[in-house]
Amino acid sequence: MANLKEIRIRIASIASTIQITSAMKMVSAAKLKKAQDAIIQIRPYVNKLTELLQNLSANTEDIESVYTDQREVNNVLLVVITSNRGLCGAFNSNIFKKTVHLINDVYADKNVAICAIGKKGRDLLAKKFNIATSHNELYDDLTFNNASRIAEELIQLFVDGKYDKIE
Repeated sequence: MANLKEIRIRIASIASTIQITSAMKMVSAAKLKKAQDAIIQIRPYVNKLTELLQNLSANTEDIESVYTDQREVNNVLLVVITSNRGLCGAFNSNIFKKTVHLINDVYADKNVAICAIGKKGRDLLAKKFNIATSHNELYDDLTFNNASRIAEELIQLFVDGKYDKIE
């Protein structure tokens, strides 16, 4: 049976662990709030872009373009968006599993490259697969301009015919 001193040490240890866990919860809640605020700030851009694309697609029935042409899919670019750091549960590992599934099963007979957005995705996928481009700096300054720069780069890769499909 434990003596009184060992019990007091154990109680102090548990209290310290509770305090550390509570501080970690507060930090993660603050980070979640910051991420939610960033998403809310981007919503007007997403809504306007959706409206623009709907109007554009409704008016392009008779127009032939590189965007509407059907081409055989041989070269695929997967855009993999992960975090720069861990501590996000199974988020990064689920994205990694889905990417591996797409490469090995869905696009097994295709030439697949990866555009990695986030350090975790780049680090995990670079060990096994071809990383065409990497954009880890996006999370340092998450703005519409920075995201649109990456989107323009992806669009240009598609228009130039380097990739037949971007997913």
